[in-house]
Amino acid sequence: MCGICGIATTRGGADLESLRAMSDLLVHRGPDSAGEYVDGGIALAARRLSILDLEHGDQPIANEDGSCVVVQNGEIYNYPELRRELERAGHVLRTRCDTEALVHLYEEHGLGFAERLRGMFAVAIWDGRRRRLVLARDRYGIKPLYYRHVGDELRFASELRALPRGEIDLDALEAFLAFNSIPAPYSIFRDVRKLPAGEVLVWEDGEVSLDRYARPGPAAAGELRDGDEAELVEELRARLRDSVRAHLLSDVPVGVLLSGGVDSAALAALAAQETPEPVHTFTIGFAERSFDERADARLVAERYGTEHHELLVRPEPELLLRSLADAFDEPFADSSALPTYLVSQLAAEHVKVALSGEGGDELFGGYYTYVADLTADRLAPLARAVRPLVEALPASTRKASLDYKAKRFVRAAHLPPLERHHGWKEIFSSDARAELTGRRTASDPVDVYRARYAETAGAPQLARLQDVDFGVYLVDDLLVKTDRASMAHSLEARVPFLDPLVTTLAFALPTRLKVRGLAKKVLLRKAVEPLLPAEIVHGRKRGFSIPAAAWLRGELEPFARETLSAENLQRQRFFQPEPVKRLIEEHVAGREDWSRQLWGLLAFTLWYERHVEQEPPRLRSARMEALVA
Repeated sequence: MCGICGIATTRGGADLESLRAMSDLLVHRGPDSAGEYVDGGIALAARRLSILDLEHGDQPIANEDGSCVVVQNGEIYNYPELRRELERAGHVLRTRCDTEALVHLYEEHGLGFAERLRGMFAVAIWDGRRRRLVLARDRYGIKPLYYRHVGDELRFASELRALPRGEIDLDALEAFLAFNSIPAPYSIFRDVRKLPAGEVLVWEDGEVSLDRYARPGPAAAGELRDGDEAELVEELRARLRDSVRAHLLSDVPVGVLLSGGVDSAALAALAAQETPEPVHTFTIGFAERSFDERADARLVAERYGTEHHELLVRPEPELLLRSLADAFDEPFADSSALPTYLVSQLAAEHVKVALSGEGGDELFGGYYTYVADLTADRLAPLARAVRPLVEALPASTRKASLDYKAKRFVRAAHLPPLERHHGWKEIFSSDARAELTGRRTASDPVDVYRARYAETAGAPQLARLQDVDFGVYLVDDLLVKTDRASMAHSLEARVPFLDPLVTTLAFALPTRLKVRGLAKKVLLRKAVEPLLPAEIVHGRKRGFSIPAAAWLRGELEPFARETLSAENLQRQRFFQPEPVKRLIEEHVAGREDWSRQLWGLLAFTLWYERHVEQEPPRLRSARMEALVA
């Protein structure tokens, strides 16, 4: 696991001072060592967090004659098999580090090298013979990669903070207001883009081309695995076990980020069974009971005798929100980033690697919205009739409260399938965005969803909507959250659900094995039932989340009013003060739950202050401080 960056230019030699400044801003991603490579107009750098071959795996790494050089952020879980294959082909590998295999794999397979990889990665390879730079990102978008191509110069980096800033991309801001995150290929800056998941970028003679090498997605209706359910249960459990075993590949201890939910609990159970020593598990709790998962997490920890660590979170508004603004290098407003950030900080005190449960909901049907997707056509007339009564319900501060879900349902039930699926999760509607920003735009953020949805014609309806979540929400929200929150503390987070062995089966499941009536994750729950306490298997949906609605009516209210003051908003010139003030007043009065909207506005305002009005912050984790000491 590392942070990587680089410069490619046709205008003389690459600027080594700029490269070092870029690398310095990524030190939290790899505090153990740093390396550089320069070849005329090409300069590569890597910051390493040592996980495999601690002594010999420093980057950049070259092939035998030095003509190809690689830097990587990630882990390749089929590295042992690839190494044996490459040695049989005559390659000489000098280390036991997975990164070295990449440069030889590129020599064997050219631009198709990424198709052979099982793992998470963002890779840069300089091919000195062909004078071309190749960038590649893993098929699931687990590891980030930003690039800026202006004129005949390309710059790339693991995080946006290491690239030159520029004008705010107003289309990206529009998307942020709709989703509380920014979907690829957009970034918040007009000249910077994200390399999409499963794509390869080639820079040659100052020109850039992109190609998609992998597109995981649902099987067509006629290709579903609709056989014996008991056999599928056994197969899924075996595939999950194989994936967890592969994700435990490490020369340092591996832990598990454990919520009270079924996904992370299954990972903890399987990891405990595959590890001779007690596994470290980590969880976060809150004073508000509907958000506190410590009791459920303890059930799993006690059953498997893990070394369990807990943290009770109390709101410290300015400290916590400013820390998040530092850690996230572009606007990001999923409030669950806060507990993920804190549980990562807790884990980093004990381990360098932790397993996390991202992907389980999108693959196996874990969201309440999927139940709504399947019932909306039937209930739309009733929803229209009862909407006035539902809209009058007072706003609760409980997690996923009935009033919140009911209001979301009746407001969108009458829409076409994709639009209502988005409507149940939408942050600011198009009219609300126009009032907030004072401008109308032709850009519609939902077009990102529509483009993804259009690619899966022929698959079952629910699978198509899951695929939209898998390719957009998972990649650009959940995986961004996990990557930035963990790497801020120099912790590598691994996601075993996002493994070809697991996803190929999940994508081929019929609807009835994912959502049946009000039951969600039907097959997954049956597969892990022998591994977990019944309270976990059949309990309500869990996951690291915070009581944001209550905080914004309590401890966070003064900070929110100060941060979103008319003076601050007028200085930054993105949001109109009046609609923001109205949101605060209605939320505090309990007339509406505007916590997601207010959290988004806070996130953007603090991000702009920390990353645009000031120099991008240089993060320092506790592990880095120990190294300095």
